[in-house]
Amino acid sequence: METQMIILLILTVLLTIFMITRLKTPSYLTALTQEEFIKGYRKVQLIDVRETKEFDGGHILGARNIPMSQLKQRMNEVRTDQAVYLYDQNSTRSKQAARLLKKKRGVKNLYYLKGGFRKWTGKVKKKK
Repeated sequence: METQMIILLILTVLLTIFMITRLKTPSYLTALTQEEFIKGYRKVQLIDVRETKEFDGGHILGARNIPMSQLKQRMNEVRTDQAVYLYDQNSTRSKQAARLLKKKRGVKNLYYLKGGFRKWTGKVKKKK
């Protein structure tokens, strides 16, 4: 019984550490409020990492769609000498995309929209 409790405790600690590191924003990625995002998004690479169907349903004006599912194959479309603003529905995929762009492409200036597109109240374009 005591061994089971120790194993359960160890698993709980490992799971907690995993969840904290997974949810924490990495130091190379900066979260921006909508106001901060609006101030700079026209001067940078604005990338929507949602799937095409989501993008077609409505996206931030001027955004380019590179779905997370295609990012590895299309990574060379992202310039390394310009800042990158990322967004998705709720910020989860943006963090994954940033991690990939930093690791595989060496992109340094990475930002994401805090709260994602679902909280966006700015201009939106829809595919007809």
